[in-house]
Amino acid sequence: MKKFFLFLLVSSLLSVAVGAQTACPNKCGRPCPQAGVPSKSSGKVYLFAGFREPALDGLRLLYSRDGLHWDSIPGIILRPEIGNDGLFYSHAEQRWVEPKFYPHPIMRDPSIVQGPDGTFHLVWTLAWEGEKAFGYASSRDLIHWSEQRRIPVMTDSITNNVWAPEVFYDEQLDSFFVFWSSALPRSRYTAADSLGINNAQRMYYLTTKDFRTFSKVKPYYDPGFNCIDGFLVKRAPGDYIFILKDNRKPGFSNLFCVFGHSPNGPFDHPSARFAPTYSEGPCVVKVGEEYLIYYDAYREGRFGAVSTRDFLHFTPADYRISLPAGHKHGTIITVDESRLCALLRHASSR
Repeated sequence: MKKFFLFLLVSSLLSVAVGAQTACPNKCGRPCPQAGVPSKSSGKVYLFAGFREPALDGLRLLYSRDGLHWDSIPGIILRPEIGNDGLFYSHAEQRWVEPKFYPHPIMRDPSIVQGPDGTFHLVWTLAWEGEKAFGYASSRDLIHWSEQRRIPVMTDSITNNVWAPEVFYDEQLDSFFVFWSSALPRSRYTAADSLGINNAQRMYYLTTKDFRTFSKVKPYYDPGFNCIDGFLVKRAPGDYIFILKDNRKPGFSNLFCVFGHSPNGPFDHPSARFAPTYSEGPCVVKVGEEYLIYYDAYREGRFGAVSTRDFLHFTPADYRISLPAGHKHGTIITVDESRLCALLRHASSR
């Protein structure tokens, strides 16, 4: 009998030990998903916002504990409800045109940032063409979302696109920055623009403190040639890196970065190109002492990555990362483990 009770005691202790190893740190009552190596100290996890072509479904999220190995949170986080709903006048074609996938709303290039009050702010591309605004919604928990809104930005321009809006919060200025690319009219083409086989995009931006009132739209960075897909990194106060795509074709279509002392710019001293041809949609996550720059190798239908410590020297890191197939252009944020557990519970209950 004593041996029997001893057996039960040992079995119980083993069960508790195994449970302690597999339960989420916040004791959410379900096994920990195995995406990367669990954090040993911070209790933080990474979320990677993105979408899948043809962008009709909406926002998707991946998660990781090491910033390298990713798994999907099942299902759609937020479906598009606005945009892509009207004909537009093409100045290039001199006629009225239906936008791509008209009349279905799309959600491309989602970008998320968390504000100082804990609110998550999401912006996205509303349409391939025929749009002078970007999409906006907010959430306290990434599960329940506000009404989706159009934020008009290029109303005084003949441009027909607002591509890849990126949202960035600066603690020192207590302001949100949103920057994007829009096409120039042909009257403003440079010699480099005229040599290209596609249109000429430039970067623009605005600032806001509440996503209700906005600053005037201004040019953000103009290298004198076609550029899109900007991403801003703050290393320290007064030390900013702006990463973007050199969108000239033929011959470039790859990534580089420029440096500045303020999120308002100006930016200068461009780095060497550090990603293969046909790379776009850069986003950055700091893991330990290095920065990983993820990019969409869109011709190959996959993600690539490079690592850097100074944004001047870059090491290929494709072999170090793994992502679910089909994930495209987005941003990476960090959240508490409890946030991930809540998202997974919600996904499993739908």
